[in-house]
Amino acid sequence: MTSDKTALRAQLRSLRRKLAAAAPDAGQRAAALWPGRPGGGIVALYHPAGSEIDPTPLRTRVAAGSVCLPVAQSRQGALIFRRHMTGEALVPDALGIPAPDVSAAAVLPDVVFAPLLAFDRRGGRLGQGGGHYDRTLAHLRRKKTIFVVGLAFAGQELPEIPMEPHDQRLDAILTETEYLEFG
Repeated sequence: MTSDKTALRAQLRSLRRKLAAAAPDAGQRAAALWPGRPGGGIVALYHPAGSEIDPTPLRTRVAAGSVCLPVAQSRQGALIFRRHMTGEALVPDALGIPAPDVSAAAVLPDVVFAPLLAFDRRGGRLGQGGGHYDRTLAHLRRKKTIFVVGLAFAGQELPEIPMEPHDQRLDAILTETEYLEFG
């Protein structure tokens, strides 16, 4: 299974680069389709890396002060989340991704937007392969009820994602063309 996923990831990275180049406004279009969650709560966005769809436009759809960003403290551990206000400085985390520094309050999000390479309509998610989001979502789900939304280009949909026991499913998918919750 791992070698199949490795080959699939290489193809999907190339596809995502093409989709990103063809739809630079995809993050804005997706944000317009986000219905929000009753009660709102703390919303975890992410800093886009490479050709990942940009979640920044979603900030306008959530309550001020309720956004947090992931922080990798190590290459192997679960991510933590720290509050982040627009305009606050970001510093590279253990993976080199811009993140809030240690002075920002650590929080447990209610809604987590997750980047991905591919998704299916059963909530399957294929990530970059490091396992960071799978470890993190499993950790959060042991602590509280969370709602996980995959953020992707519509063209990243596959008929079926090869899932392994440790893979965490999405509760919904948000693309530039639709929002879909999984039952």
